[in-house]
Amino acid sequence: MEHIHTKPSPNGIIIRQTGVQETALLQAIGRQTFFETFSATNTEENMSKYLAEGFAAEKLNAELNDPGSAFYFALCDDQVIGYLKLNFGNAQTDLKDSNALEIERIYVLQDFHGKQVGQLLYEKAVETAQQADADYIWLGVWEENPRAIRFYEKNGFVAFDKHIFVLGDDKQTDILMKRQLKADPS
Repeated sequence: MEHIHTKPSPNGIIIRQTGVQETALLQAIGRQTFFETFSATNTEENMSKYLAEGFAAEKLNAELNDPGSAFYFALCDDQVIGYLKLNFGNAQTDLKDSNALEIERIYVLQDFHGKQVGQLLYEKAVETAQQADADYIWLGVWEENPRAIRFYEKNGFVAFDKHIFVLGDDKQTDILMKRQLKADPS
């Protein structure tokens, strides 16, 4: 896969698409950022199970090979510091709306929180949605992650539903949020 490089942001961060040749890097950043984000509020057993299954190489390879999904890395000095996963059409986890784009994951290493990395990844999602002529962007965010909820609200998202996310043996509630990109026809 050819890498599509974007110009570095003023803080030197580059956002670029990644592919199956970088499964190991995706697995490493995925596990580390998920652990940093959720380990303090979940049991060790549930975290271990999810990190092993949710970021298994076979699962990531399948996601990277899915034409309805796209992954982007955020890099600083050639180090992967965050990533974005987008889903279109049938690759979406809940809605499966051909006029929508799902942000399934935006994760950034804790050391880079507050440095606009999440915002740059989010802006890449908006740009991709606009290029795909999507009507809206949607996502699910854990109801006990106020930092992420504030981030999405600040970027124009509003809650519209809820769903259950299972982490090990723990059923958790995700708030589904969306941001209209075009005027709502209804």
